[in-house]
Amino acid sequence: MARVKGGFVVRRRHKKVLKLAKGYFGSKHRIFKTANEQVMKSLLYAYRDRRTKKRDFRKLWIVRINAAARMNGLSYSKLMHGLKLAEVNINRKMLADLAVNDLNAFNSLAAVAKEKINA
Repeated sequence: MARVKGGFVVRRRHKKVLKLAKGYFGSKHRIFKTANEQVMKSLLYAYRDRRTKKRDFRKLWIVRINAAARMNGLSYSKLMHGLKLAEVNINRKMLADLAVNDLNAFNSLAAVAKEKINA
């Protein structure tokens, strides 16, 4: 009985991995074993960092909102609390965009929040 080598199936699998490893440095895009290790690691990083990106952006938005809120004499938490009391449903992404691009609109929202806190 002859042993069965991979042949076509193995070659197809190797080509698939090497195609994913295109552009990697050194042997990581040439040699199947190292390329396979790096592709698996890269896919893991991609999965993990899709979640990390959401965290990072939320942190950035909060920093921007806080900076703009302090220009209006409020802290971030007081502003958010005031907006909640005023039943203004606006997410942090949009608030941060207003803080950067349309300060007048943000100032009016801050005034609404301040009014609700003091009332």
